[in-house]
Amino acid sequence: MKFLRILPLVIVTIFASCTSNNDVPALNELKGLTKVKEIANTTHTIELYKHMGSLEQGFNDISLKIKDNTTNQYIKNATISWMPVMHMAMMIHSCPKSPVTKLSVDGSVYEGYIVFQMAQNTTEYWDLKIDYTIGGKAYTMTSVIDVPASAKQRVTTFTGSDSVRYIVAYADPHHPKVGINDMVVGVWKMQDMMNFPAVDNYKLKIDPRMPSMGNHSSPNNVDLIQIVAGDLYNGKLSLTMTGYWKINLQLLNATGTVLKGEAITDAVSASSIYFEIEF
Repeated sequence: MKFLRILPLVIVTIFASCTSNNDVPALNELKGLTKVKEIANTTHTIELYKHMGSLEQGFNDISLKIKDNTTNQYIKNATISWMPVMHMAMMIHSCPKSPVTKLSVDGSVYEGYIVFQMAQNTTEYWDLKIDYTIGGKAYTMTSVIDVPASAKQRVTTFTGSDSVRYIVAYADPHHPKVGINDMVVGVWKMQDMMNFPAVDNYKLKIDPRMPSMGNHSSPNNVDLIQIVAGDLYNGKLSLTMTGYWKINLQLLNATGTVLKGEAITDAVSASSIYFEIEF
């Protein structure tokens, strides 16, 4: 009888222990992402994913997975690089891009960013070449990709007073809110038609304004600076109400010289370089 009274407790304890071990959720590496493209050859299929749907002109965080077409299993040990190319009537060129890195050690998702400074049109288009190595064997795929114009200005390309060609792109917040937002922006320069390295140790001053509301600004903005060389720039964007905002910009080099952009005054209502958001 004593054994029968103890047995249910043992069973419950074992069951609880098993349940606890199995309830640890698997990492969802694709949470919040939408598949935007598949590129395939006879051996593999590459799936491209992006936050907030399709690719567009400007900054694009892109995730990808490589599927073995024979086993339908996703590859976890690939080494990947990519090269986006814009095909124009008289030339081709690339754009700023990051290396492709693994999201997690045990996962199968790889990620990086590409900044399309131009949108496609009826005669000019982007393609994406992906080179990858699995188990010492090299593969490559190239496909045309859709890069429509963004609804608001999220990337600006200009020549600074130092005669350098720059690209500045808005990366975050994806979902702006009333209040203080963490803001992320990238700054790159054109080394040549195919190489666009990140610019280090500059500053991007911001002055958000609402043109429809007397061009008023907002308090507690923090200009964007780079924390780690080669990385993006971080600051704070203050939005006091919903609606259309123009984020006026000034790019300063490491010595504090303004390379492009104007301070907003009674006589100057907007900078020549800016981003737009509406929410």
